Amino acid sequence: MDNVYKILDASAFIGGYRPKDNLNFTVPEITYEVKDLKSKILLDEIISEGNLIIKSPDDYYINKLNTVIKNSGDDLRLSYPDRQLLALALEINEEYKNILFLTDDYSIQNVLKLLNIPYKSILTDGIKGVYNWVKTCNGCKKEYPSDYEDELCEICGSKIFKRRIKN
Repeated sequence: MDNVYKILDASAFIGGYRPKDNLNFTVPEITYEVKDLKSKILLDEIISEGNLIIKSPDDYYINKLNTVIKNSGDDLRLSYPDRQLLALALEINEEYKNILFLTDDYSIQNVLKLLNIPYKSILTDGIKGVYNWVKTCNGCKKEYPSDYEDELCEICGSKIFKRRIKN
């Protein structure tokens, strides 16, 4: 049987996931997101047992991910730790091929579907479809690129919000 390499989001530890092997990866930023005592103890135990590799992704995979999420609009919704995890998933997937990403984060799951990387939820049912995101003016409905930095529309002055669109 082939080894399955797992990428673990904070929700894996919060949900009580305990790895049975040492084929598990996360990024340093995730260790700071695990804050409740029970999850922190679990994370510390997994690290001390040698069942978790903490690794930052290579810049090549960060750049590759940024291209994908800019095109889908997911760059509007993903935190820095989320991006690090997804870039690490790209790297591990290229190196080992057989990976599974454990996360309850719907934005991460959306990108994983786009990347064709399998995932499993810990505490939730997971997403049902793939969505893209676009910045849209609340007044005149003008759409803006994801890197548009103003919070107000240049045409009518209304607030700009992130709108989900079906892929």
